[in-house]
Amino acid sequence: MRWMVIGVGRVRERFWQEALAEYAKRLSRYVDLELVEVDDERLPDNLSAAQVRQARQAEARRVERWLRERDGLVALDAKGTMMSSEQWSQTCQALQGKGYGRLVFVVGGSAGLDDSLIQRADVCWSFGPITLPHALARVVLLEQLYRGIRIARGEPYHK
Repeated sequence: MRWMVIGVGRVRERFWQEALAEYAKRLSRYVDLELVEVDDERLPDNLSAAQVRQARQAEARRVERWLRERDGLVALDAKGTMMSSEQWSQTCQALQGKGYGRLVFVVGGSAGLDDSLIQRADVCWSFGPITLPHALARVVLLEQLYRGIRIARGEPYHK
C-alpha cells in the first residue's frame, strides 16, 4: 500500500529529522511511504480569528495540491477521535480495505488544519488534548503508524 504523510511546515532540527528517518525506515518494510512538507504561513503573535482562518486556508491549498481523488485521507486534529494503538490498528486495516489508491495523513502547522481538510477526511484522529510541536506530532504519527501495522500483523512491538 502507498502512504503519504504531509506535514505543514519544515522540520529543521536534526534530532526530529533523525527520528522521522528511523520510523520511515521501519515503515518501509510494510508500505511505500512518502514524506512531504509544505510551507506554513508565518504567523505573528496576536492574530485575529480572520487571519488564522486565512493562514489555514493558504496552507490547505498547498496540501490539496498533493491530494488525489482516490486518496483515503486521515487528518490529525485535536478535535478528532482519540484512539488506542489497537483501535488505530483496526481503523487503519478498515481504511486499507476500502480500495483507496493510497492513504494520506495530514499534520497541520501551528494554526491547525483548515475545516475543508477536516471535512474531506475519512478519519479525523486526535492524539489527545495536549498540544504538540508539529515536528513531534509527525514523529508520534509515524511511530503509531508503525505500531498499528505491527499490531495488525501480530508482530511484537517493544520499542
